[in-house]
Amino acid sequence: MFDFSKLPKPARKNMSVRVKPAAEHALRGGHPWVFEESIVKQSHLGSAGDLAVIYDRDKNNFLAVGLYDPLSPIRIKVLQARKPRKINRQFFIDKLVAAQKKRDPLISQGTTGYRLVYGESDGFPALVLDRYGNTLVLKLYTTAWLAHLQELVAALQEALVFDALVLRLSRALQSDRLNVASLYGLRDGQQLLGEASGTAQFVEGGLLFAADVRRGHKTGFFFDQRENRQRVRGLAEGRRVLDVFSYTGGFSVYALAGGARSVTALDISQPALEALKNNVALNGFEQTRVDLLPADAFAGLRGLVEARRKFGLVVVDPPAFANRRANMGNAVLAYRRLVELALPLLSDDGILVMSSCSSRISCERFEQLVTRAAAVAGQELEVFASPTHGLDHPIGFPEAAYLKALFCRLSGNRK
Repeated sequence: MFDFSKLPKPARKNMSVRVKPAAEHALRGGHPWVFEESIVKQSHLGSAGDLAVIYDRDKNNFLAVGLYDPLSPIRIKVLQARKPRKINRQFFIDKLVAAQKKRDPLISQGTTGYRLVYGESDGFPALVLDRYGNTLVLKLYTTAWLAHLQELVAALQEALVFDALVLRLSRALQSDRLNVASLYGLRDGQQLLGEASGTAQFVEGGLLFAADVRRGHKTGFFFDQRENRQRVRGLAEGRRVLDVFSYTGGFSVYALAGGARSVTALDISQPALEALKNNVALNGFEQTRVDLLPADAFAGLRGLVEARRKFGLVVVDPPAFANRRANMGNAVLAYRRLVELALPLLSDDGILVMSSCSSRISCERFEQLVTRAAAVAGQELEVFASPTHGLDHPIGFPEAAYLKALFCRLSGNRK
């Protein structure tokens, strides 16, 4: 077990902060971020993880308390707003119990894999917690949590039942030039509590999956697409399915469960495709129904077009192309190109599922982008469903909304 005594301790003295009127207004409205340029006065220089208490400028009333993060433009990440509350183990326990209660409907369905804490929307800024059966995976996006990690883990042990806890670190923390996390003995994929092989099994939609929680993308699986996978399951019967950016086969396995005639899984990662094969086997489906295509998505799609392949259902679930504003132009071009390549692969009654996890692209803009790309290619798409977040990814503030999906058919086809 990790030695938590190595970690920094929370400062004994809280920081007092005043912010600009616009920031006060945002905090009163429930927004959980205070940007560096919004701070007009602070009582002293702070370290990562210090508690910053924000007061209004007129009457010195409490507005919020949050984690101070001197290395981030989001200088204060709000933990509690409107009503003062002591930030301690019991505070974390109460937040965890509330988050678990929101997920009760999933648990009642027999689902054992889901996002238990979705960052700011569940009161834990810059942090996510995923459950994979009896294994919890905690992912940190800021060093501001390090001073509170010991109390947070103790709260997890009191509030939740689990056997193992794995730590994942964001790319920013892993590439931090100051090596703050590593200085305290923390590393990505580290076992904090219990014992685990690195692969955790869980149930979703009555299907069994295995995920690499130590080295897999994000925390090992993409729980946010659960409802969209279920929609694909309901559409797949008798169809040849193409799963682009398939990763470890979430959509592929659901399509097989829905009665797909065959599935072609396209992904650049050979290890991901091997994991896909394993997930297919876990559910007892014949490997002969699955064709694995290890290739870059764009090159793989071009090859399928040249081979004049046709599919009744094409799912395109790319990574976030626009993590930063500077990437928006390239992201738009990438989405357009994917639509252009996917359309010739659709059979006459085919269905196209296009997804985006780029928060900088709104639902409305994404739909315009997809339908206009189709129009330029000489096709008209009818969008018959456009779901967003599931209940384990609650949208607590505007920036928390990132996932969107479009279920489309060629106009005139109603099957």
